[in-house]
Amino acid sequence: MCLSVVACGNSSASTLAELQGVTAKGESGKQPTVYFKKPMTIKENSYAVLIKGTGQQLQSGDRVCTQDITYNARTGAVIDSTWTKNTPVCTLVLNSNVKQSYLNIFEAQKVGATIAFGISGTSTSNTNNSSSSSSSSVANASDSYITALTIVSVSKDLDKAQGTKVTNIPADLPKVTFNSDGVPTSINMNNYKSNGKLVSQDLIQGNGATLTANDTAVVKYSGWILSNGKEFNSEWKNSVDFQLSNTIKGFQQGLVGKKVGSQVLLVIPPDLGYGSTSNNGIPANSTLVFVVDILGAYKN
Repeated sequence: MCLSVVACGNSSASTLAELQGVTAKGESGKQPTVYFKKPMTIKENSYAVLIKGTGQQLQSGDRVCTQDITYNARTGAVIDSTWTKNTPVCTLVLNSNVKQSYLNIFEAQKVGATIAFGISGTSTSNTNNSSSSSSSSVANASDSYITALTIVSVSKDLDKAQGTKVTNIPADLPKVTFNSDGVPTSINMNNYKSNGKLVSQDLIQGNGATLTANDTAVVKYSGWILSNGKEFNSEWKNSVDFQLSNTIKGFQQGLVGKKVGSQVLLVIPPDLGYGSTSNNGIPANSTLVFVVDILGAYKN
Protein backbone atom coordinates (compact mmCIF):
# COMPACT_ATOMS: atom_id res chain seq x y z
CA MET A 1 0.00 0.00 0.00
CA CYS A 2 1.59 3.23 -1.14
CA LEU A 3 1.70 6.03 1.42
CA SER A 4 3.41 8.64 -0.72
CA VAL A 5 1.16 11.28 -2.20
CA VAL A 6 3.43 11.50 -5.21
CA ALA A 7 2.92 7.80 -5.96
CA CYS A 8 -0.75 7.62 -5.01
CA GLY A 9 -1.90 10.76 -6.73
CA ASN A 10 -3.13 10.45 -10.27
CA SER A 11 -4.99 13.73 -10.66
CA SER A 12 -4.46 15.80 -13.77
CA ALA A 13 -6.76 18.55 -12.49
CA SER A 14 -5.43 21.79 -11.07
CA THR A 15 -7.46 21.27 -7.87
CA LEU A 16 -8.58 18.23 -5.88
CA ALA A 17 -12.01 17.49 -4.46
CA GLU A 18 -12.87 18.12 -0.82
CA LEU A 19 -12.62 15.06 1.42
CA GLN A 20 -15.75 15.43 3.54
CA GLY A 21 -16.53 13.75 6.82
CA VAL A 22 -12.95 13.44 8.11
CA THR A 23 -11.80 15.49 11.12
CA ALA A 24 -8.90 15.38 13.57
CA LYS A 25 -7.82 16.62 16.97
CA GLY A 26 -4.27 17.23 18.11
CA GLU A 27 -1.43 19.72 18.26
CA SER A 28 0.39 21.04 15.23
CA GLY A 29 3.16 18.60 14.29
CA LYS A 30 2.01 15.88 16.70
CA GLN A 31 0.27 12.58 16.00
CA PRO A 32 -3.38 13.37 15.30
CA THR A 33 -6.47 11.53 16.39
CA VAL A 34 -8.51 11.12 13.20
CA TYR A 35 -12.29 10.72 13.17
CA PHE A 36 -14.63 9.53 10.42
CA LYS A 37 -17.84 7.54 10.27
CA LYS A 38 -17.33 4.05 8.92
CA PRO A 39 -17.88 2.70 6.41
CA MET A 40 -16.94 5.81 4.48
CA THR A 41 -17.19 6.30 0.74
CA ILE A 42 -14.05 7.89 -0.65
CA LYS A 43 -13.95 10.10 -3.70
CA GLU A 44 -10.72 9.66 -5.63
CA ASN A 45 -8.35 12.66 -5.66
CA SER A 46 -9.83 14.19 -2.52
CA TYR A 47 -8.18 15.89 0.43
CA ALA A 48 -8.84 17.89 3.59
CA VAL A 49 -6.57 19.96 5.81
CA LEU A 50 -7.32 18.53 9.26
CA ILE A 51 -4.92 20.54 11.42
CA LYS A 52 -3.24 23.80 10.45
CA GLY A 53 0.52 24.06 10.83
CA THR A 54 2.21 26.69 12.97
CA GLY A 55 5.76 26.38 11.64
CA GLN A 56 7.48 27.80 8.59
CA GLN A 57 5.68 28.18 5.29
CA LEU A 58 6.41 25.49 2.70
CA GLN A 59 7.98 26.66 -0.56
CA SER A 60 8.83 25.32 -3.98
CA GLY A 61 11.93 23.12 -3.82
CA ASP A 62 11.43 22.04 -0.21
CA ARG A 63 12.07 18.44 0.80
CA VAL A 64 9.13 17.56 3.01
CA CYS A 65 9.30 15.01 5.83
CA THR A 66 5.98 13.61 7.00
CA GLN A 67 4.67 11.18 9.56
CA ASP A 68 1.89 9.13 7.96
CA ILE A 69 -1.01 7.05 9.22
CA THR A 70 -3.35 5.13 6.90
CA TYR A 71 -6.84 3.89 7.74
CA ASN A 72 -9.16 1.47 6.01
CA ALA A 73 -12.17 3.67 5.21
CA ARG A 74 -14.58 0.74 5.52
CA THR A 75 -13.41 -0.78 8.81
CA GLY A 76 -11.62 2.13 10.44
CA ALA A 77 -8.59 -0.09 11.07
CA VAL A 78 -5.09 1.40 10.99
CA ILE A 79 -3.28 -0.18 8.04
CA ASP A 80 0.13 1.35 8.65
CA SER A 81 1.74 4.15 10.61
CA THR A 82 5.19 5.70 10.69
CA TRP A 83 4.41 7.15 14.11
CA THR A 84 4.84 3.75 15.80
CA LYS A 85 8.56 3.65 15.08
CA ASN A 86 9.06 7.39 14.54
CA THR A 87 10.26 6.92 10.97
CA PRO A 88 9.34 10.03 8.94
CA VAL A 89 9.03 9.71 5.18
CA CYS A 90 11.22 12.29 3.41
CA THR A 91 10.87 11.33 -0.24
CA LEU A 92 8.60 14.22 -1.26
CA VAL A 93 10.30 17.19 -2.92
CA LEU A 94 8.11 20.08 -4.07
CA ASN A 95 9.29 20.33 -7.65
CA SER A 96 8.09 19.67 -11.19
CA ASN A 97 8.00 15.91 -10.57
CA VAL A 98 4.93 16.45 -8.37
CA LYS A 99 1.57 17.03 -10.03
CA GLN A 100 0.48 20.65 -9.84
CA SER A 101 -2.68 19.80 -7.90
CA TYR A 102 -0.57 18.42 -5.03
CA LEU A 103 1.98 21.23 -5.24
CA ASN A 104 -0.85 23.71 -4.76
CA ILE A 105 -1.92 21.92 -1.59
CA PHE A 106 1.49 21.54 0.00
CA GLU A 107 2.79 25.00 -0.83
CA ALA A 108 -0.23 26.45 0.97
CA GLN A 109 0.74 24.68 4.23
CA LYS A 110 3.03 25.35 7.16
CA VAL A 111 5.15 22.81 9.04
CA GLY A 112 2.94 20.97 11.52
CA ALA A 113 -0.09 20.71 9.25
CA THR A 114 -1.96 17.41 8.96
CA ILE A 115 -3.55 16.71 5.58
CA ALA A 116 -5.82 13.76 4.81
CA PHE A 117 -5.93 12.25 1.32
CA GLY A 118 -8.58 9.87 0.08
CA ILE A 119 -7.55 6.83 -1.94
CA SER A 120 -10.54 5.17 -3.53
CA GLY A 121 -10.94 1.45 -4.04
CA THR A 122 -10.69 1.92 -7.81
CA SER A 123 -7.06 3.01 -7.44
CA THR A 124 -6.07 0.24 -5.04
CA SER A 125 -7.98 -2.81 -6.30
CA ASN A 126 -5.30 -3.69 -8.85
CA THR A 127 -2.47 -3.57 -6.35
CA ASN A 128 -4.06 -4.73 -3.11
CA ASN A 129 -3.57 -8.47 -2.64
CA SER A 130 -5.54 -8.67 0.61
CA SER A 131 -8.28 -11.24 1.17
CA SER A 132 -11.68 -10.49 -0.32
CA SER A 133 -13.42 -11.68 2.87
CA SER A 134 -16.47 -9.67 3.87
CA SER A 135 -15.35 -9.63 7.49
CA SER A 136 -15.33 -6.12 8.95
CA SER A 137 -11.76 -6.64 10.21
CA VAL A 138 -10.28 -7.96 6.96
CA ALA A 139 -9.45 -5.76 3.98
CA ASN A 140 -11.24 -6.30 0.71
CA ALA A 141 -9.46 -5.86 -2.59
CA SER A 142 -11.71 -2.88 -3.40
CA ASP A 143 -11.40 -1.12 -0.04
CA SER A 144 -10.71 2.60 0.07
CA TYR A 145 -8.23 4.30 2.38
CA ILE A 146 -7.55 7.56 4.16
CA THR A 147 -3.95 8.63 4.64
CA ALA A 148 -3.24 11.44 7.11
CA LEU A 149 0.14 13.10 6.54
CA THR A 150 1.61 15.37 9.21
CA ILE A 151 4.38 17.66 8.01
CA VAL A 152 7.10 17.42 10.66
CA SER A 153 10.01 19.21 8.95
CA VAL A 154 11.28 20.68 5.70
CA SER A 155 14.74 21.19 4.25
CA LYS A 156 16.31 22.21 0.97
CA ASP A 157 18.67 20.04 -1.07
CA LEU A 158 21.64 21.73 -2.68
CA ASP A 159 21.75 22.27 -6.45
CA LYS A 160 25.43 21.36 -6.67
CA ALA A 161 28.41 20.66 -4.44
CA GLN A 162 29.34 23.59 -2.20
CA GLY A 163 32.32 23.83 0.05
CA THR A 164 36.10 24.09 -0.06
CA LYS A 165 37.99 22.91 -3.13
CA VAL A 166 40.60 20.32 -2.22
CA THR A 167 44.08 21.16 -3.46
CA ASN A 168 46.17 18.15 -2.40
CA ILE A 169 44.55 15.65 -4.78
CA PRO A 170 46.94 12.85 -5.86
CA ALA A 171 48.26 13.71 -9.32
CA ASP A 172 47.77 10.23 -10.78
CA LEU A 173 43.99 10.06 -10.29
CA PRO A 174 41.53 10.45 -13.20
CA LYS A 175 40.79 14.11 -13.94
CA VAL A 176 37.23 15.31 -14.51
CA THR A 177 36.43 18.49 -16.43
CA PHE A 178 33.36 20.47 -15.37
CA ASN A 179 31.42 23.29 -17.02
CA SER A 180 30.52 26.56 -15.31
CA ASP A 181 27.43 24.93 -13.75
CA GLY A 182 29.51 22.20 -12.14
CA VAL A 183 28.37 19.47 -14.56
CA PRO A 184 31.03 16.98 -15.73
CA THR A 185 31.77 17.35 -19.45
CA SER A 186 34.65 14.91 -19.88
CA ILE A 187 37.11 12.69 -18.04
CA ASN A 188 40.79 11.97 -18.58
CA MET A 189 41.71 8.63 -17.03
CA ASN A 190 45.28 9.93 -16.81
CA ASN A 191 46.71 6.44 -17.40
CA TYR A 192 45.50 5.55 -13.94
CA LYS A 193 46.20 1.99 -12.87
CA SER A 194 44.00 0.62 -10.14
CA ASN A 195 45.64 -1.36 -7.33
CA GLY A 196 42.35 -3.11 -6.59
CA LYS A 197 41.53 -0.87 -3.64
CA LEU A 198 38.72 1.63 -3.25
CA VAL A 199 39.60 5.29 -3.79
CA SER A 200 37.31 7.91 -2.25
CA GLN A 201 38.79 11.36 -2.86
CA ASP A 202 37.08 14.65 -2.03
CA LEU A 203 37.28 17.17 -4.87
CA ILE A 204 35.14 19.61 -2.88
CA GLN A 205 34.76 19.21 0.86
CA GLY A 206 31.29 20.16 2.04
CA ASN A 207 30.29 21.36 5.48
CA GLY A 208 26.85 19.78 5.85
CA ALA A 209 25.65 16.72 7.70
CA THR A 210 27.86 13.62 7.70
CA LEU A 211 26.46 10.61 5.82
CA THR A 212 25.85 7.45 7.82
CA ALA A 213 25.24 3.90 6.61
CA ASN A 214 21.51 4.24 7.38
CA ASP A 215 21.03 7.41 5.34
CA THR A 216 19.48 7.97 1.98
CA ALA A 217 21.83 10.27 0.08
CA VAL A 218 20.56 12.82 -2.43
CA VAL A 219 23.13 12.92 -5.22
CA LYS A 220 23.98 13.82 -8.78
CA TYR A 221 26.62 11.64 -10.40
CA SER A 222 28.34 10.35 -13.52
CA GLY A 223 30.02 6.98 -13.93
CA TRP A 224 32.67 5.71 -16.35
CA ILE A 225 34.48 2.45 -17.04
CA LEU A 226 38.16 2.87 -16.19
CA SER A 227 39.50 0.60 -18.95
CA ASN A 228 37.95 2.47 -21.88
CA GLY A 229 36.70 5.78 -20.46
CA LYS A 230 33.12 5.03 -21.56
CA GLU A 231 30.40 6.81 -19.63
CA PHE A 232 27.75 4.25 -18.69
CA ASN A 233 25.42 6.46 -16.63
CA SER A 234 24.88 10.10 -15.77
CA GLU A 235 22.27 11.62 -13.48
CA TRP A 236 22.99 15.32 -13.48
CA LYS A 237 19.85 17.05 -14.71
CA ASN A 238 17.87 15.88 -11.69
CA SER A 239 19.12 14.54 -8.38
CA VAL A 240 18.43 10.96 -7.33
CA ASP A 241 17.97 9.39 -3.90
CA PHE A 242 20.25 6.46 -3.00
CA GLN A 243 19.55 4.38 0.07
CA LEU A 244 23.19 3.68 0.88
CA SER A 245 22.51 0.26 2.37
CA ASN A 246 21.02 -0.84 -0.97
CA THR A 247 23.78 0.38 -3.29
CA ILE A 248 26.99 -1.30 -4.40
CA LYS A 249 29.59 -1.65 -1.67
CA GLY A 250 31.87 0.90 -3.32
CA PHE A 251 29.20 3.57 -2.92
CA GLN A 252 28.51 2.53 0.65
CA GLN A 253 32.14 2.53 1.72
CA GLY A 254 33.10 5.51 -0.40
CA LEU A 255 30.34 7.90 0.67
CA VAL A 256 29.67 7.03 4.32
CA GLY A 257 31.49 9.63 6.40
CA LYS A 258 31.40 12.27 3.68
CA LYS A 259 29.58 15.55 4.26
CA VAL A 260 26.64 17.02 2.40
CA GLY A 261 28.00 19.57 -0.07
CA SER A 262 30.98 17.42 -0.99
CA GLN A 263 32.01 16.36 -4.47
CA VAL A 264 33.68 12.95 -4.38
CA LEU A 265 35.74 11.02 -6.93
CA LEU A 266 35.32 7.28 -6.48
CA VAL A 267 37.40 4.53 -8.08
CA ILE A 268 35.59 1.28 -7.35
CA PRO A 269 37.26 -2.10 -7.97
CA PRO A 270 35.13 -4.98 -9.30
CA ASP A 271 34.71 -6.72 -5.94
CA LEU A 272 33.04 -3.56 -4.57
CA GLY A 273 31.08 -2.96 -7.79
CA TYR A 274 29.40 -5.53 -10.00
CA GLY A 275 32.07 -8.21 -9.74
CA SER A 276 32.23 -10.92 -12.39
CA THR A 277 28.71 -10.16 -13.67
CA SER A 278 28.05 -7.75 -16.54
CA ASN A 279 25.45 -5.11 -15.73
CA ASN A 280 23.62 -2.74 -18.11
CA GLY A 281 26.52 -2.27 -20.49
CA ILE A 282 29.22 -2.57 -17.83
CA PRO A 283 31.50 -5.50 -18.68
CA ALA A 284 32.26 -8.10 -16.03
CA ASN A 285 35.23 -7.36 -13.77
CA SER A 286 35.16 -3.63 -14.53
CA THR A 287 36.77 -0.99 -12.35
CA LEU A 288 34.40 1.98 -12.20
CA VAL A 289 35.05 5.70 -11.81
CA PHE A 290 32.36 8.00 -10.42
CA VAL A 291 32.13 11.66 -9.60
CA VAL A 292 29.36 12.33 -7.09
CA ASP A 293 27.85 15.55 -5.74
CA ILE A 294 26.24 14.97 -2.32
CA LEU A 295 23.30 17.36 -2.17
CA GLY A 296 21.33 16.15 0.81
CA ALA A 297 20.65 13.28 3.19
CA TYR A 298 17.84 11.91 5.28
CA LYS A 299 17.10 8.87 7.42
CA ASN A 300 15.22 5.93 5.94
